[in-house]
Amino acid sequence: MLYLKQQDYEKILEHCKKGLPNESCGLIGGRKEEENQYVEKVYLLTNVDASREHFSMDPKEQLAAVKDMRTNGYEPLGNFHSHPESPSRPSEEDKRLAYDSKANYLILSLMEENNPVLKAFRIDEEKNVTVEPIEII
Repeated sequence: MLYLKQQDYEKILEHCKKGLPNESCGLIGGRKEEENQYVEKVYLLTNVDASREHFSMDPKEQLAAVKDMRTNGYEPLGNFHSHPESPSRPSEEDKRLAYDSKANYLILSLMEENNPVLKAFRIDEEKNVTVEPIEII
């Protein structure tokens, strides 16, 4: 189970809404306790592609986030990005670009303006997708 604090969910939601009409992205860091993962910090990154259909994280911001995780004793737990016009599920490109089968891939769908949908996924080496339970606390 992945646990995300309400204020961190709202931070992700606000970042993604501000990024419209393009996709927005970021990283999540935290701690693992057996099967549970706890998001301790959300890193809001720039989508350097400035695209509605895909994203690339700013490499300098990404490196700074990883350094901050190390400094604070957090583990990289995964990343997030928004789908401004499509459901909360990995696209073919999302699957193709997934590189870490242990990472959580969070996707926030904003296709219904008043009904954002956040889901977490795992994508294995064969590009099989499984839904990862997520709870906002």
